[in-house]
Amino acid sequence: MSRKRFFTGNGDNGTTGLLGEGRVSKNHLRIEVLGSLDETTAALGFARSLTGDQKIAQVVLQIQRELYQLMAEVAATPENAGQFRVICADHVRWLEQQADELSEAIELPREFIVPGDTPAAGAFSLARTICRRAERRVVELNEQDSLGNPHIIPYLNRLSSLCFVLELYETQIHGNARPTLVKHHQP
Repeated sequence: MSRKRFFTGNGDNGTTGLLGEGRVSKNHLRIEVLGSLDETTAALGFARSLTGDQKIAQVVLQIQRELYQLMAEVAATPENAGQFRVICADHVRWLEQQADELSEAIELPREFIVPGDTPAAGAFSLARTICRRAERRVVELNEQDSLGNPHIIPYLNRLSSLCFVLELYETQIHGNARPTLVKHHQP
């Protein structure tokens, strides 16, 4: 019986391969973007594991799958990126539709909220902040080395907004009914 190995050692010199020819430093901006997208996917998976709502879980699973497709495009060399391109305007519209449908059932607070009213709400808040970082890094990468897909930035922008709606939904529908608000301390 052959033993499977979960490492190659190819990255021991501080580089990693792209989808296509070539390797880049592990601190290359493209790899930073991929890391932030990977963290977004993991945080969404954590949130999905905590929600008791099957519809929400299915929406999140679809997003996770789309993020893997987005990561493949970002991981590709510029000459290969087109063959991995999946995210389009329809994906952005679908995220908007999900946020709109969920927002019908909740109230938007007039103040900042404190994350963590339920475990799932806290996880969606974490996913939102990681997604915002991924979006910032994608903007930076796009400015330095055009990604060629004009839908990636809007996709991440809508995804972070949807995470906020999911946080509110989890709090108001499955939790405390009202989110904990930031109150200014009066001495």
